[in-house]
Amino acid sequence: MSNSKTLRDTAHVDLVQGAAAQRRAELYHGKVGVSALLKNKKAVGVAAFASIGGFLYGYQQGVLGGTFTKPSFQSRFPRTTEATVQSLLTAILQIGGYVGSLTAGLFGEVYSRKHTILSGALWVVLGSFLCAGAENLAFLYAGRFFTGVGVGTLAGIGFLYNAELAPPEIRGLLVAMQQLGVTFGIMVAYWIGYGTNFIGGTGLTQKALAWQLPWIIQGIPAVILALGTFFMPYSPRLLVNKGREAEAITTLAYLRNLPEDHDLIQIEFLDIKAEAIFNQRILEQRYPQLVKKGGSIWIREIMGYANLFRTKDSFKRTAIAGIIMFFQQWTGIDSIVYYAPFIFQNLGLSSNSVSLLATGVVGIIMVFASVLSMVFIDRVGRKPLWIASCAGMGLSMLIVGIITAKFSSNWPAHAAGGWAAVVFVWIYIANFAYGAGPVSWTLISEIFPLSTRAKGTAIGATSNWANTIVVAYTVPPMIKDIGWGTYVLFAAINALSIVFMYFFVPETKGKTLEEMDLVFGSHTSQEETATLAEIQNEVGLTALLHGHEKDQGSSREKNSTEKDDVSS
Repeated sequence: MSNSKTLRDTAHVDLVQGAAAQRRAELYHGKVGVSALLKNKKAVGVAAFASIGGFLYGYQQGVLGGTFTKPSFQSRFPRTTEATVQSLLTAILQIGGYVGSLTAGLFGEVYSRKHTILSGALWVVLGSFLCAGAENLAFLYAGRFFTGVGVGTLAGIGFLYNAELAPPEIRGLLVAMQQLGVTFGIMVAYWIGYGTNFIGGTGLTQKALAWQLPWIIQGIPAVILALGTFFMPYSPRLLVNKGREAEAITTLAYLRNLPEDHDLIQIEFLDIKAEAIFNQRILEQRYPQLVKKGGSIWIREIMGYANLFRTKDSFKRTAIAGIIMFFQQWTGIDSIVYYAPFIFQNLGLSSNSVSLLATGVVGIIMVFASVLSMVFIDRVGRKPLWIASCAGMGLSMLIVGIITAKFSSNWPAHAAGGWAAVVFVWIYIANFAYGAGPVSWTLISEIFPLSTRAKGTAIGATSNWANTIVVAYTVPPMIKDIGWGTYVLFAAINALSIVFMYFFVPETKGKTLEEMDLVFGSHTSQEETATLAEIQNEVGLTALLHGHEKDQGSSREKNSTEKDDVSS
């Protein structure tokens, strides 16, 4: 194939995607983020309900730390005062999360995104009530594992589902809504833990409620989410991928609150369809035996994971997803979220009630900072938020490390120093919640093409859980053995994450999911570029956009003539 034809095909692909973006900008009058919400009320409503999955993910992160400190819980399970048991109870949930997130992409493609959300909610229901009714450690371990499978599934598919419902103008906002659900769940768990700390009484039942009630409450929104999935729409991108095109157009029209023949609906539908056909043809070329008629969908989907590593471009996206989640965890966030009461006690807040109260403030800060991310993520962009966030976190951790090194030998004599460290932990939390938290999940849910999006998002979520396992298991002994060095380590990792984001991750703000190839400089393969250009012509996307440009040209010419007549 000649270089001139390759250049023409590449130019054609870029022009079509650019024209589609221009048409959307005209229809939205340049509005993005919060200002574009009113045009997408239904998509926002569905995404908000789906974000109950994020709430459950956050709630389970916050529920255990407060439970460990309750005397009635320690009386029922004496071994939970041991650091190894605490670490294992935390880590076993992460192992379940790893399993859930790893399989979420596969089930999301075979059974649909919303049915995978249903399965995740049901796992959480099972795990919550196993923990609430536990009579021994075995039940606690089982309950935590099943809860982990559930929230891992919800994390692996929930962010993706919201991303696929959203137009590019508010995609970052809707994905950040999942993160808001996470932080709201953490806050609720912290304050329920604080409130139930005062449950007393002489009977065993009253005392047990102090630690049982938080887990019972965790199961309630899971039941609501499970029932609500029957009323949630399917992802329009999944419908196109399954050949259910009429249903996809109807769903898009419903979500965008526009008629089915509206330009915006037709452009978005044809854009999705072109990419779906493109990915199917590429899959047929690479794995002809797997996609032949009668081939196992399970084998085809499992082998589809190979596409995440097949080319330089796909490997780059997969690596970015995995490394982003590595940095998100090793900024130190889960060491604070899971062990906040213990960390605050180590910083001099010796009273259990005071340490739980300080932990509750963490939850409030996370919610308010997450709202800020929803406002700015589609305006400022992903990279600037991440860089500012990690700079703030790194500086805060460094200061906490310095204060701890100077005063930890005698906190009672340096109460002001202890409270200063607590304040910088709060500042650290705020920086995570507006930046690294939502940005990481937004990026992994939008950088992959349709054929590997569910699997790629699941790989990113799996990286998150894998690193969380290590963090959850190692932080208690790290704080015990190296003390202030733990915080300095987190500060250094934050600095490295800034370097990685600045040099290796492209900005994705305002791009459709179908335009990510352009963002990553893909289509370098001559055959693939020619195939995509051919498909864009075949589905009618090129003709639709070309017709719109001709109509615009005629309209501009007519307006110019009218102005000349008026001048005459």
